[in-house]
Amino acid sequence: VVVMEEFLGPQAEYNEEEEERKYYRRKRLGVIKNVLAASVGAMIVYSVYMGLLQMQLILHYDMTYREVKYSNLGLEDIDRKMLMGINVTPIIGLLYTPVLIRFLGTKWMMFLASGIYALFVSTNYWERYYTLVPSAVAIGVAIVPFWASLGNYITRMAQQYYEYVNYKEEHVQEQKKLPKGACHSYIIIFHSVFHIIFHLSFVFAEFPMRLVLNDYLHESNHILCNVKTCGAAVSGVIPGFNTTVLTRLPRSMLLIQVESVLMGFAFLGMIIFLVLCGAAYRPTEEIDLRSIGWGNIFQLPFKHLRDYRLRLLCPFFIYSGFEVLFAVTGFSLSYGVCILGLKSLWLLIVVYGLSCSVFSSLSLCILRLPRWLCLMSGAAVHFVLLVALLAWSLHIKEPPIKGTWYLGPLIVITVLWGLGTALNKTGVSTLIGMLYAEEKERLDFVYTIYHWWQAIAIFIVYLWSNMPMRAKLSILLATLLVACYCYWVMERRLARDVRPRLPRIPRPRHKVSSLS
Repeated sequence: VVVMEEFLGPQAEYNEEEEERKYYRRKRLGVIKNVLAASVGAMIVYSVYMGLLQMQLILHYDMTYREVKYSNLGLEDIDRKMLMGINVTPIIGLLYTPVLIRFLGTKWMMFLASGIYALFVSTNYWERYYTLVPSAVAIGVAIVPFWASLGNYITRMAQQYYEYVNYKEEHVQEQKKLPKGACHSYIIIFHSVFHIIFHLSFVFAEFPMRLVLNDYLHESNHILCNVKTCGAAVSGVIPGFNTTVLTRLPRSMLLIQVESVLMGFAFLGMIIFLVLCGAAYRPTEEIDLRSIGWGNIFQLPFKHLRDYRLRLLCPFFIYSGFEVLFAVTGFSLSYGVCILGLKSLWLLIVVYGLSCSVFSSLSLCILRLPRWLCLMSGAAVHFVLLVALLAWSLHIKEPPIKGTWYLGPLIVITVLWGLGTALNKTGVSTLIGMLYAEEKERLDFVYTIYHWWQAIAIFIVYLWSNMPMRAKLSILLATLLVACYCYWVMERRLARDVRPRLPRIPRPRHKVSSLS
């Protein structure tokens, strides 16, 4: 009996406050683990996706590869339909994204979307119309939900981290709305960390190109023998680009081995999302988010466009989509490949990715400096580069030109464009998180609107591929100037304390079964 009383009685060594402190310390470490896991998972998924897509499009472009391997299949037509599926389908993303995120939950939406990217990799084992095109359409459907849930997830982790640091505060214990600006510093840090890691996907995406495909590519004097103009004077992508870019065809077994490695990494990305990422909301919060009614969930993204902050940020959302795609398709091809040859493409993309990753850390300056500095600095860098690119055109009279003469300037422009991209991407994501930091029930709606406008921009870039380069640069420049003006108007309204018109979110309607 004495032993039992000693066992059940109060423990002299037990310190409740110390145990509580250790518990919340573990919780904070769990949040950091979630942020790193989501960042690494997204980076792996996009490395695999972009690396495979690039290799696939280069192989399918080569006329000899098409004729020898798939003579009657019409690979060019399949590629056009595939790119249409990836670029056009996201336009309808606003209709279903919030419903999907609330039905599945933020973590499970990221996992499912990463599975769709893995499905796209698997279809490349058997390249047919009925495998490639449906999987490309599936990726188009998954793009907006994937990115909306990622933005929502990183911001939610910042809110959770604040709660676990200030667990003794009354408003945290009673699960009330957070004080204004309370978790802004965590939002800035977590979004910076995410973009530092994610932008490395541009670097790892070039591994298949550098390690495998580069050995099969012709030198620039063969590929560019009919190219007469590069840069701003170009119409389309690269007029006169040779239709045979491969010296010999890669063995089918080699391509299968490369695809198998990529498939393994795609599965690794899925497992990281599944095992290492914790839930974004408590179970009771998940139930409340779903219980406002599916009709309301469908309508609320449209109603949030009444908020002047989101309306005035829309041009920046569009420019954010324009500038990344222009860097990897417009500048890198019509300036980079057109002058240096296809063998140097990997170098430009790797430099761009490293630049984006390193300079994403600059957004941490918002911790001490005004938040407009990040976005405006990126916009100023891009403005100068766009004006320079408008003026830079190269007319080749006697090919081949010495492409290495232009390697230095191209690398410098790539690094500076990466600086602008880093400040833009990190700045916009962080700004949205800060504007809605206290509104955790609205995060999925606002991030859906952001990435939907980006999807619209991606669609416009897909449409303009055959336009003159000066027209593309002029559209970019005009969008950038409008975005800067609208952002200035938004900050002025916020400084004057103009209240945004936020739609009312209905109270959760829980079904109660009556016992009779």
